[in-house]
Amino acid sequence: MNGCAAQLNQARLTALGSGALWWADQSLLCVSDLHLGKSDRMARRTGVQVPPYDTRDTLLRLSQDLDRTAPRTVVCLGDSFDDLAAAGALSEDNRLWITKLQAGRKWIWIEGNHDPGSIDLGGTHMDSYTLAGITFRHIANPDERDEISGHYHPKVQVALRGRVISRAAFLMDSLRLIMPAYGTYTGGLRTTDPVITALMASDATAIMTGPVPHRVPMPR
Repeated sequence: MNGCAAQLNQARLTALGSGALWWADQSLLCVSDLHLGKSDRMARRTGVQVPPYDTRDTLLRLSQDLDRTAPRTVVCLGDSFDDLAAAGALSEDNRLWITKLQAGRKWIWIEGNHDPGSIDLGGTHMDSYTLAGITFRHIANPDERDEISGHYHPKVQVALRGRVISRAAFLMDSLRLIMPAYGTYTGGLRTTDPVITALMASDATAIMTGPVPHRVPMPR
């Protein structure tokens, strides 16, 4: 499997190159910040027209990760939709696609700041979810530990062989793991931003997504 080993408390995890997180012992796949319907929201709120293929592209990559891992549980870690109107505007084909992905699985929608309420799709809607001592929530709580969160869309920029490379990344220290954004068209926040550096310990590492996930010290 195209991934990089990680550990939080006693949970042995795999950060996949796609930006998904695999917890084999619990047969759980976690993705964060799908932002389905982002092109719809951009057109509706700003008038900016971008190719409206982001939802299908995101669902295709999610389908591939589900095929590879065959999880019993899927956790969507908040901001699964770019806003509640975007959730309501999903095409019938995409709604049916999501329903098929959910079939036979426990599917948990964690509420985010973009989608702070239940949506008319299958699955269970929760503010947070705790399993085997690990808590899944959308935004990291500085006062908590053993948590997996999203929200910040972390990106790492490093110099490699004379080139500057920027990629979405997982961030990890002994207390928490912050997920990269999974959705197409999502931007990112550099790890040098004070919001992120204040959350992560001095020895935090980053796992860069891509064809070959790569672990580096988290740039500050």
